[in-house]
Amino acid sequence: MQSALNRTKALLTQLTTTRAYATTATMTDPSKYLFNHSMLRVKDPKKSVAFYEHLGMSVVNKFEFPDTKFDLYFLAYDGPKAASHGKHWTDREGIIELTHNYGTEDDPNYKPHNGNKQPQGFGHVCVSVDNIQAACKRISDAGYRFQKKLEDGRMRHIAFALDPDDYWVEIIAQNPVNETENVKDTDTTTYRMNHTMIRVKDKDASLKFYQEIMGMTLKRTSENEAAKFTLYFLGYGSPAGDKSANGVNPTADREGLLELTWNYGTEKEEGRVYHDGNAEPQGFGHICVSVDDLDQACARMEEKGVEWKKRLTDGRMKNVAFVLDPDGYWIEVIQNEKFKEAPGKY
Repeated sequence: MQSALNRTKALLTQLTTTRAYATTATMTDPSKYLFNHSMLRVKDPKKSVAFYEHLGMSVVNKFEFPDTKFDLYFLAYDGPKAASHGKHWTDREGIIELTHNYGTEDDPNYKPHNGNKQPQGFGHVCVSVDNIQAACKRISDAGYRFQKKLEDGRMRHIAFALDPDDYWVEIIAQNPVNETENVKDTDTTTYRMNHTMIRVKDKDASLKFYQEIMGMTLKRTSENEAAKFTLYFLGYGSPAGDKSANGVNPTADREGLLELTWNYGTEKEEGRVYHDGNAEPQGFGHICVSVDDLDQACARMEEKGVEWKKRLTDGRMKNVAFVLDPDGYWIEVIQNEKFKEAPGKY
């Protein structure tokens, strides 16, 4: 009798928990989520901030943690023509977070890992510009280096600049590219921090994770069968437009996209294929999604069986969580203060 009673109580508890999760899952709306930022560790913040400011970005927030000896710089496009002009930093897409650990600027042996040298993982961030010839000339004239100039190779519609830590910054065109056109002026206030690229082992597992759990939608696919890789662009918000001409892709005017690069055959390899950037050698740290209700969004993810790096209840910071994607990349989850005041101080 007692055993039957205990089983009944256990079943009721399970049903109650299931109903609570179901109710919670309906109280957060993934369509309101934003791909807020991508974090990069830097050696010298003065040099790194100057580089991204040269690309037209501004420091929209800064957090200092002298007790633990690191600072965070959040840079974004913030002029009158920017997609998120004047918004709170948690209510934006297309932010680059630079993490500086005190003393690295004076350490001759310190160099962040850019993710393109072995071990590979993170690939690049990308800025879309109004006039790609003029934009690249302006970067070059300022003394910054390139991994790939416009005239290099067969793809004459993209370039890759190098920031002070050798992170790759892809430059793409918002407007048709005319190779015979004279270089004209470029307006940095029209630029967009378009996307962040990471390499993934199993495209099916990653696409399922980012769509079903993180709530993103697939905006564009670019297949490169000859080179044996495919690119998948995901994000929040409206579908892609229909621009497609002479070096312009239909998502070039967007911010806050995630590019997944899948090299054919990696899904057949054993174990982890790519480096998450947080194990040594360190460089890229994480991407971040801001949500409408932090508690309920985390409950929804828990219901879907995510792997946690840090739950909200872990550690001292109760207002931030970290999820792991199928490749072990860290995804920070924070409160968008447009919807609800974040608990505690970040």
